[in-house]
Amino acid sequence: MNRRIQTAEGSADFDRLTPDAVIALAERALGARCSNVCRPLNSYINRVYEVQRADGTPAIAKFYRPGRWSAAGLQDEHDFLRELAEEEIPVVAPLVGADGRTLHSEGEMRYALFPKKGGRVLDEVAPQQWVELGRLIGRVHAVGARRTPRDRVVYLPRPHAERQIRTVLESGCVPAECAAAYEREALAIVERITPLFEGVERIRLHGDAHRQNIVFRPGEGLFLIDFDDMCAAPPIQDLWMFLPGRLAECRREADALAEGYATFRELTPEAWRLVEPLRAMRMIHFAAWCARQAADGGFARLAPDFRTAAHWRNEIRELQRQRRTIEEALEGAFLL
Repeated sequence: MNRRIQTAEGSADFDRLTPDAVIALAERALGARCSNVCRPLNSYINRVYEVQRADGTPAIAKFYRPGRWSAAGLQDEHDFLRELAEEEIPVVAPLVGADGRTLHSEGEMRYALFPKKGGRVLDEVAPQQWVELGRLIGRVHAVGARRTPRDRVVYLPRPHAERQIRTVLESGCVPAECAAAYEREALAIVERITPLFEGVERIRLHGDAHRQNIVFRPGEGLFLIDFDDMCAAPPIQDLWMFLPGRLAECRREADALAEGYATFRELTPEAWRLVEPLRAMRMIHFAAWCARQAADGGFARLAPDFRTAAHWRNEIRELQRQRRTIEEALEGAFLL
């Protein structure tokens, strides 16, 4: 069959990803014929499809949102994944194509092929799995600490969180009567927490490590998936989001994570002081992510009130509440 690629040179339009185009691009990258299988999979930011080689072997074709990462930044992610896979750490690394590369392009659109890995999302963590989770992240960080990425986000209050605040305010999503208050509260948090990150170790890490990004495969254990938000950040960034609640309420789980992590890397008790500041940064990050989705036309189905004053007044209250929580945590004894 003569498949014709419909994506025009220089185009970054996902609408041009017809099934024939996806299959043709997969064949080009793999250097192998594919069947007619082309199943779209859920993804908020990228476009992801299951394809199938002619011999029946499935693969996942991932088309990256244009403009989000540079080619060097995407290659940073691929290189990290392949380093982890070489150390037999359970991640899903991109396939090497017929040209010896993992990152492919069509016009301005970049894409990669991955092996298909099924499994069960770790919605609930069994008691014995907390230590296992800590060990997994410790192994990832032992590799991540070897070098810095070339072109990925450095996850710090300045300049990253400040840029996210600008994204929110410039998106047009915040009503005029709420914009000044949101800016004031968000910048007050950045001002307060910035000194806490001075001199703190920053390494390559997952960046969005939570239970929805952990897959359990029977007989193989836990897999860490979806490195889209890979960044350079304090190591605790990849641990705190696993916790089912605030640190003060989850001492047992935090102790178990720290125990497993210490098998491969040192984690100082002081590292946990960054949890609430990082939670505040996550709130700002999520607001900016939503603003970008709204600009892209895809967020209304998730939060129809996103542009309303009621929504943003609530965001402002949450930031105020979080700033008080940060102060209470810093004044209290929240170290392990």
